[in-house]
Amino acid sequence: MAKQKAITEEPLEKQLWKTADKLRKNIDAAEYKHIVLGLIFLKYISDAFEELYTKLKADEENGADAEDKDEYKAENVFFVPQDARWIYLQSKAKQPEIGKFVDDAMDAIEKENASLKGVLPKVFARQNLDPTSLGELIDLVGNIALGDAKARSADVLGHVFEYFLGEFALAEGKKGGQFYTPRSVVELLVEMLEPYKGRVFDPCCGSGGMFVQSLKFVDSHAGRVNDISIYGQESNQTTWRLAKMNLAIRGIDSSQVQWNNEGSFLNDAHKDLKADYIIANPPFNVSDWSGDLMRTDGRWQYGTPPTGNANFAWMQHFIYHLAPNGQAGVVLAKGALTSKTSGEGDIRKALVENGLIDCIVNLPAKLFLNTQIPAALWFMSRNRSSSPVGGGGGFRDRSNEILFIDARNLGHLINRRTRELSSEDIDQITNTYHNWRKLNGKYEDIAGFCAAVPICKVAELDYVLTPGRYVGLPDDEDDFDFVERFTRLRAELESQLKEEENLNKVIAANLLKIKING
Repeated sequence: MAKQKAITEEPLEKQLWKTADKLRKNIDAAEYKHIVLGLIFLKYISDAFEELYTKLKADEENGADAEDKDEYKAENVFFVPQDARWIYLQSKAKQPEIGKFVDDAMDAIEKENASLKGVLPKVFARQNLDPTSLGELIDLVGNIALGDAKARSADVLGHVFEYFLGEFALAEGKKGGQFYTPRSVVELLVEMLEPYKGRVFDPCCGSGGMFVQSLKFVDSHAGRVNDISIYGQESNQTTWRLAKMNLAIRGIDSSQVQWNNEGSFLNDAHKDLKADYIIANPPFNVSDWSGDLMRTDGRWQYGTPPTGNANFAWMQHFIYHLAPNGQAGVVLAKGALTSKTSGEGDIRKALVENGLIDCIVNLPAKLFLNTQIPAALWFMSRNRSSSPVGGGGGFRDRSNEILFIDARNLGHLINRRTRELSSEDIDQITNTYHNWRKLNGKYEDIAGFCAAVPICKVAELDYVLTPGRYVGLPDDEDDFDFVERFTRLRAELESQLKEEENLNKVIAANLLKIKING
C-alpha cells in the first residue's frame, strides 16, 4: 500500500502567490500589485462574458445576439471586445509586444463599459516589466478556475483577488496599510454589527474590504445580498481603483463608491446620506486634515475637533451620517479613549452623555500593517433605548451603560511584526457583545475581559474609556504580587545584560585576535 502524503498540498491561492511573486523580479510590490490584480480582474470579466456569450450563441435561433452589448448590460455583465478577451490575450502571451496588447485591452474595456472608466490599470507596456515574465503571469492567471471550477470562477477569482490584496499589503508593510485593513479586524467589525439589511457606508473605504465582508456576512447567514446597498468615498485615486475592481469581481454595485482628492471632510460625496451601518478604519491621528477651514462645520454637534488631530472629526462625521436607528463600528487610535488635548475630552464626554457609545473593544498590538500605534474599536448607536430588530433579534435598553471588552491578550503572530485574530477570538468578542445587547441575552462580566459599566461610573472616572480601567484583573491574577513580579523582571533584565556583556567580551576578543593575526 502506498504511503499517504505527510504534507498537505497548499491552497491554490498560496501556490499562485508564490509563483506570481517569483515573476516580480525588479518591480516593487506597490507597482506589481496593479499588474497582477489587473490581470485577475481581466480574467474575471472575460470569464463572465464568455459564459453569457456561449449561452447567447446557443440561443441565436430565438433571436439572441451574442454581439449585442445590451444583452450583457441586462445581465449585469461587462461587455468585452474581441481583442480584449482572455483567449485572445493568452494567444499573444509569448510575443514581445504582449504589454501593449494588455494595455489596449484595458482601454477597449473601459470604452465599452462606462462604470469602469478610469479604473483599470494600463501599466503593462512599461520597460521594467519583462515581456516573458508577463506572458508567464498571463498563463498562470489563465489556469485559475479551469475545468469543473469554471462555473465557480467568480468565487475562485474573487477569493484569489482578496488573498493577493492581503499579501501585497504585507509585502508593502507600512504603505500597504493605507489601502488594506487586516481581514481579521474587518471580520470582527462586521460580525459585531451584523449588517443584514440597509445602507452600509465607509467614508474612507480603501480597497473596499468592509463592503466585501458585509456582503459575505449576509450571504453566509442566508440573507439576501440585494438587501444591502453600499456607499463609500476614497481620496486616493489608485486605492479607489482597487476598490472598484475588488467590488466588481464580487458582482457588487459600486456606483456609489466615489473618489475625489479632497476627501470626506472638505468634499463629502454623500452629504445627505443617513446610513444604517457605518464600518470604517480612518487613518490614525491625522494632523493635516484642513480642520482650520471647518471650524463652524455643521457636523461638529458634540464639540469642535482640534485642528491638529482628526480622530474626533472622523467620529462626528460618522455620527452625522447615521440614520435614527443607525449603528457604527470604527477603528481609532487608542489615545482617543483618554486624550484631553484641545477639547477632545469634552467631545468624548458629550458622546457618552448623549448615549451614543455602546461598546469599546481594546485590541491587541501589531494588528495593523501601517502603524504600531495601539488601537481600539468604538461601537456607537443612535438608538440604544428602544429595541430595533437586529440579526440576532431585538435589542434591550442599554442607554445607561457601556460594555467594555479588553481583548489585548487575544490573537496570534503570523510573522515577527504582525498579529491576527483567530475565528475563535472573533467569536469570543462578538458573542460577548451580542449577549450583552440582545433581549434575554446570557451575559455576565468576566474579570480581566469584559464589564458592563453604568455611565455614572464612567463619569466618576472623568469619561476615560480605556477598558482596562473597568474590567479589572482576571480571577487567576487577583492575588497578583507586584513585589514578586518586579523582582523577577529585574532578575531577568540583569541576566540579559550579563549575557550581552559576555557576548561583547567575546566579540572584542575575536576582533583582537583578527587584528593580531591580520
